Parts: sequence; C-alpha cells; structure tokens
Amino acid sequence: MNLFSLEGKTALLTGASTGIGRHMAGTLAAAGARVALGARSVDKLASRVEEIGSQGGRAIALPLDVKDLSSIRAFFDAAEAELGPPDILVNNAGVEAGTKTYVTLEDEGWDEVIDTNLKGAWWMAREFTQRAARHRRPGVVVNVSSITAWRGTKGIFPYAVSKAGLNRATEVMALEGAKNDVRVNALAPGYIYTNVSKALLDSDVADEFVKGIPQRRLGRFSDLDGPLLLLASDASSYMTGSVVVVDGGHLCRSL
Repeated sequence: MNLFSLEGKTALLTGASTGIGRHMAGTLAAAGARVALGARSVDKLASRVEEIGSQGGRAIALPLDVKDLSSIRAFFDAAEAELGPPDILVNNAGVEAGTKTYVTLEDEGWDEVIDTNLKGAWWMAREFTQRAARHRRPGVVVNVSSITAWRGTKGIFPYAVSKAGLNRATEVMALEGAKNDVRVNALAPGYIYTNVSKALLDSDVADEFVKGIPQRRLGRFSDLDGPLLLLASDASSYMTGSVVVVDGGHLCRSL
C-alpha cells in the first residue's frame, strides 16, 4: 500500500475553497503530502487549513486566480518557498455559466468558463512543468475533468466544451511532458452534488435523473479518494495521458 503514499511530496491544488477541491485537500494531506491550497478567496481556505493541521497534516492557504499569470507565478513562488519544489499539481479550479445553451450564452460567460477551466489549467501545467525541468524533478499533473466531456446534456454548453478540451489537452500534455518526466492524467467524476451540478440536482427531475445512473446514486466526495491517490502517487508510474472515469457507470449507460 506504500505505492499510494504521498509522504515527503509537495502538492499544489487549485479551486480548493469549496466542494471537490476542499475535500481533495484533506485526501492529499492524509496521504502524507504537504499541500498548498489555492483559491481567489484565502479567507475561505483558512478553516480547511486548520482542519488539516488538527489531523496531523500540513497545509497552507495562498491566493490564486488561474486566469492571471502574475497570480499563478506568485502562487508557485510562495508554495515553493514554504513547502519546497512542487511534485504534484491538481488542476481542480472550475466554473460554469449557469443553464445556458450555445444560443443563450453571452460572450462573457464563454470567456469566463474557457479561461478558467481550460486556459487556466494549461497555464498552471506549463508553469509546473517548467519548474520541474528547472529542478530536474519528476512531476505529476492531475486535471479534474468531467463525464460531461462525453455525455450530451443540454444547458451546460461552455462547461462541457471546456472539459472535452481538457481531456484532449491531457493527452497532448502527456506526450509533450514525458521528456521532462512529467506525467499528466485526468480524473473525470460523474454527478456529485457541487456548485456546478446543484441546479440540476435540486430540480424536479433529479430523482428520475439518478435512476439513469447504473449504481442508482450520486457520487460522494470520498468516491474520488482512491482514484485521486492512484493518479497522484507512484501507483500510476506507468500511466500518462489517461482519463479515469468515476461515475457509477453513468457514462457507460449513455453510450
């Protein structure tokens, strides 16, 4: 089981203030990693940092806007100064534009989603890989995608496009990052109750929607723990360019 240990590793996590990211911070720390939590609002990170510390882990909170290059570089500099060179990057920051079709979506909504979910992940991975090469250290990138990259659902146009792009970016990053000993994989959760999915899961069709999932339930944050540790640790040392789906069989039923 030591294969899944992150002892002695430094992990950087974006979008860490709520939902999946907040949970992942604890998972990484419990596996032994020193974790830098990044979000636009540091105040929202303080309680999570305190919780992790009370459980014997080590975490710090740092401001981060993945749409701002200067913020990204400052985040990396501060994390490295406090915790050491990064070994793991988890690109979790993500937003959606509400219930919008390609017809009703405004330009600003498209830009906000694509710049955060796709361009931000690229910028973070680029900075991470450049630093890994500079330090001559192996690295691991985990991009948090979604089954909406494949599963056709109305009303989430820019979000679905951004996640499909992230899957393809994961594959190309894996090809190009290998020469710097950087592995790049993605984790694609199914439907878990978060800020992104709550509009659907609070609606009148929620019960019928859940019946369409083969395991007949929504995902829990804890369902992502094993897959995350697999991709972040040496347990996946011969994996790169993979997208691991964790959705209770939902995508299989949709094909």
